[in-house]
Amino acid sequence: MNTVFLTRFSIKACHELILQCYVSHQKEMVLALKPTIYKCHISLSNLNTDQYETYNLTLAQHPSETPERMMARVLAFCLNADDALSFAKGLSSVEEPDIWAHSLDGTLLSWIDVGEPASDRIKKASRIAKAVKVYCFNSKSDTWWNQNQENFKLFSASVTRFNWEGMQALAKLLERTMDMSISISGDSIYFSAAQGECEVICEELQ
Repeated sequence: MNTVFLTRFSIKACHELILQCYVSHQKEMVLALKPTIYKCHISLSNLNTDQYETYNLTLAQHPSETPERMMARVLAFCLNADDALSFAKGLSSVEEPDIWAHSLDGTLLSWIDVGEPASDRIKKASRIAKAVKVYCFNSKSDTWWNQNQENFKLFSASVTRFNWEGMQALAKLLERTMDMSISISGDSIYFSAAQGECEVICEELQ
């Protein structure tokens, strides 16, 4: 009986050890993954603000970031284009937004999040930044907004939604190096590149 008990105990211990090793290995693999670098040359025409500029952007796509999310960051940048604007750590750091802008004295002028952030995060951002903006785009953004809009009304933050179909079409045109034209007129963003064209609709939620 003792031998049987020890054998069963040893098998269980081995299974647990194997599981621990597997989990540890998976964590190491995630940590070892490096971001994918994309380079975008953008000819921007914003008819709403009479802004006509060119930008050379270098984007680091986090291993867990979808093409739709990364392109949402590009659109958010173009909608707020300014010399002080830059990409922050985003998914790589919970303490930073996707895009931000600072004044020369270090004051946080703009905090821009892409996706469907928790209301507590936006509450905190509203305390430290002069302007807070959220650009949601996910297929479940309707549900997210229905659950959070009452809380968001308490903050001085703007919330804009990119239509999911447009973001899917835009993501299909993604390449590691891109030369693109982006034209903003009214609530429409027109995207044109050698790979094709598409339109993304902006809906102001707040």
